[in-house]
Amino acid sequence: MSEARPPPTRMNLQTYKGKHKAAKQGFELLKKKADALKARFRDIAKKIAATKSQMSEACSSAFFSLTQAEYAAGEIKSKILEGSMKATVRVEGKTDNIAGVKIPVFSEIAVEGDEAMTGPGLAGGGRAIANCREKYKALLDLMIKLASLQTAFLTVDEALKVTNRRVNALENVTLPRIEGTLSYINKELDELEREDFTRLKKVRLKNVTNTQRGLHPAQK
Repeated sequence: MSEARPPPTRMNLQTYKGKHKAAKQGFELLKKKADALKARFRDIAKKIAATKSQMSEACSSAFFSLTQAEYAAGEIKSKILEGSMKATVRVEGKTDNIAGVKIPVFSEIAVEGDEAMTGPGLAGGGRAIANCREKYKALLDLMIKLASLQTAFLTVDEALKVTNRRVNALENVTLPRIEGTLSYINKELDELEREDFTRLKKVRLKNVTNTQRGLHPAQK
């Protein structure tokens, strides 16, 4: 079912010109937003690939260091459980703004009174345990970074899909519809002007004819 067209008046012509201008500006702004999101999307994807590559190596190193610690100190799980269970790493969530899209960012924050785990001395494999702790700390840093990147990746991906749908709707539906309405109004107004011109021409010709007929007897 075709959409009902507005009456072809000067007022409607100005109204739809304003709508066309606003839709054009909105299309250009959304296009710029989509380009900015695409650039950030590609940048995040590259960072995710690089971080996963680093995590592969960090995981291998951390698990190998755990094996070394268990070999040097024996069963260390019970020794860890006997120590302080206070968290030494906390994660803080913030937001970054990209083209009006809020992206979550996770970062590690310092903990007051953060102390290294006390354990056996050098003879009891303390050095191996300390090395294992450092390796897992590095792995945890990469996990926090990867979690932040993947969350941002999903957020930007969803925002990009929504923005692209709006851009396509403006480009393929809204703007053509408004331009079609403007074309219709202009054509109808031109036709009305031609009809008015023809009617005025006939009226003027009739007035001239009547005037000549009225003056003709007096001229004899």
